[in-house]
Amino acid sequence: MRREGRIRHPAAGALVLAVALICSLPVAPADAGESYGDLTALFAEWRSFEQPELRDGAPDYTSASMDRRHAELATLQERLGAIDPNGWPVEQQVDYHLVRAEMNGMDFNIRVLMPWARDPAFYASVWTAQSDTPAHEGPTHHALVELWTYIFPLSADDQARLASELSTIPPLLTQARENLVGNARELWEAGIGNIRQQAVDLGQLAAATEGASGALRTAISSAREASLSFVDWLEAELPAKSGPSGIGADNYTWYLRNVHLVPLSWEEEVALLRRELDRAHASLRLEEHRNRNLPPLVAITSPEEYDRRANDAVSKYIAFLDEEEILPVHDYMDPAIRERIGSFVPEEERNFFRTAIHYEPMTLWTHFHHWFDLARMRENPHPSPIRRGPLLYNIFDSRSEGLATGVEEMMMHSGLYDDNPRVREIVWIMLAQRAARGLGSLYVHSNDFTLKQARDFHVAWTPRGWMREDLDLLGFEQQLYLRQPGYGTSYVTGKYLIERLMAERSQQLGEEFTQFGFYEELDELGVIPVSLIRWQMTGKDDEIRALSGE
Repeated sequence: MRREGRIRHPAAGALVLAVALICSLPVAPADAGESYGDLTALFAEWRSFEQPELRDGAPDYTSASMDRRHAELATLQERLGAIDPNGWPVEQQVDYHLVRAEMNGMDFNIRVLMPWARDPAFYASVWTAQSDTPAHEGPTHHALVELWTYIFPLSADDQARLASELSTIPPLLTQARENLVGNARELWEAGIGNIRQQAVDLGQLAAATEGASGALRTAISSAREASLSFVDWLEAELPAKSGPSGIGADNYTWYLRNVHLVPLSWEEEVALLRRELDRAHASLRLEEHRNRNLPPLVAITSPEEYDRRANDAVSKYIAFLDEEEILPVHDYMDPAIRERIGSFVPEEERNFFRTAIHYEPMTLWTHFHHWFDLARMRENPHPSPIRRGPLLYNIFDSRSEGLATGVEEMMMHSGLYDDNPRVREIVWIMLAQRAARGLGSLYVHSNDFTLKQARDFHVAWTPRGWMREDLDLLGFEQQLYLRQPGYGTSYVTGKYLIERLMAERSQQLGEEFTQFGFYEELDELGVIPVSLIRWQMTGKDDEIRALSGE
């Protein structure tokens, strides 16, 4: 039975339940008076300020510009600090801390991460696929060319728009030669591959637009030539680069706590991921023993079988969510997955996740909760302008990646694979892989591992040889997690924070707790850090007070 919503709680109950309900009731921004209006006005000003000025038609990341903007940012932070939100409804205080976290993100980027000065991949412009998270993973510049948004063959208007967007690439790459003064060797070396891939993508774009306007053809050619020239320059500069690329454990902890609002330290994340890696491997062995008399899983062997099983798995998963009253099912959810099921891949070409899909598609369709989030943001945007769109600096990761990873195991425990217990083994393999890659990224940021050592650790601790050194996915993941501190661990740490939140909420509600109600509340609060969701859902503000130094 499909339910779009329900009354979840009785009017009477324990005091803690009443307090939690009051804290989670929506309150219109106008009820807060002028102060909340000041916050939303400052937020709009901040978001406008965050967009850099142009230099020769490209965003300006020169040292002079960033120094000036850092000083101007401090003024905005002072203005935010002069606003006292403590008397506001909880949901509006949450918005305040989101703005604070975003400003801290820009401050950290300028002081420590400095992607425009340390990371050649920052200057990649061409994106051929949509991210499954609210915004692109990792640091990106402000003039991206989102090829996936275009429909080919291009209309005349789209040809003109695309030519204009591509015209940013040559001046940006010219500027990059001035800006890239960092000494982070592994970031530099890995980033060369991103720019080289951009040249390949532009070559493919040229082939797909042979009959396009002269302006577009010229823009593609110029962007490709600039990319190839930039690759040559990066390779020539590489031998002089010898410094570490990790930001260090102390900076990592500051970033977790002040930008992503994750109530953990580098050391605590190491302990948590080590525990989850051990748990995943031990659970896999126990599951294998339990299933020892069952026939092994058989991978998909043909395109026809793939199409059938992948589509059947979507139908089965959505029906499970609906019939078992796991979470609210909406009309947009089925197409959100079905449109992205992909196609058959020969065995020798499958990466880790494609291997899992070819054994049982539902193991990844659960992780595709990401696409539920994006569809909901589009179809039912949050009423708060601060939560309506993607948060900057990947601040969404604990909720976005944490829940997408968490539901893999949660759905398993809820009975999704009761008719095929061997599939449970894949869930533990996926958790082991995520814990291994996250641990590797932690040690790279503390400069205890090189990227090569992180990749080797990642491969060694992924069961059944499903992660291999020759897979592009391996290099992509470890490079991303070096570029974006905290992201490689967010899958597991976010999962833990959501599991802890479920425990706390169930303790508050007692027999009134349901999975349906829990996920419904999560959806209503937006794709924001779990620590802030916890505050609004439970009324407990101890974490956020500690994170904000109060």
